[in-house]
Amino acid sequence: MAKQELPEIIPIFPLTGVLLLPGMWLPLHVFEPRYRAMVEDARDGAKMIAMVQPIVPRQDNSPAPEVAADHPDLYGVGCLGLIERCDETQDGRFVVALKGLCRFRTREELPLYKGYRRVLADYEEFQGDLHEPDVALDPERLKRALESFGERNNLPFDLAKLDAVSGIALLNGLCMSLPFAPAEKQALLEATTPAHRERILLGLMGMGLDAEPSADQYAPPTLN
Repeated sequence: MAKQELPEIIPIFPLTGVLLLPGMWLPLHVFEPRYRAMVEDARDGAKMIAMVQPIVPRQDNSPAPEVAADHPDLYGVGCLGLIERCDETQDGRFVVALKGLCRFRTREELPLYKGYRRVLADYEEFQGDLHEPDVALDPERLKRALESFGERNNLPFDLAKLDAVSGIALLNGLCMSLPFAPAEKQALLEATTPAHRERILLGLMGMGLDAEPSADQYAPPTLN
């Protein structure tokens, strides 16, 4: 997909602690009426929705604003995804397979539409995302870090199953799946390059590198 094909107006699905990165898959179970409406519109239209994290007060070391629980402040950077599969259950829920395309920075939030949120997206600083699945990255350091992380946290990992996984897929898969705080997930999302993301990830995994910016230090622009 070329940059000019990326939509300017995108529907967003705010989920705390959920990360989508370019080239990666994210399963979603959609049951709230407003988000069912969003998926229906996307399925019948451009087939794209975006994942954005709400800011978690106190956990992200940010003020606790007076906002409704169903309309929280959002981080300013999210990731657009393509709906590759959308199955509807008998009770009206959707089971969606979303594939990450490109990160974006929110320019402006638009009025609610059918109850769901939409934003104007700017992709300019993330143009390399469209080619990120082809980036060459050595997975061996990540495997060693994962083994050590698993031993320290009593998390069993079958490293043999990772032999067929490319380095960039391993990096982004670990960023999405390991149990980091929302602000740490956001730092991984906003890393300028895959190499920068790897450095942050290794720091978060306790490999002696600076996990910058940390949960206490990270304070990105917010979207009200």
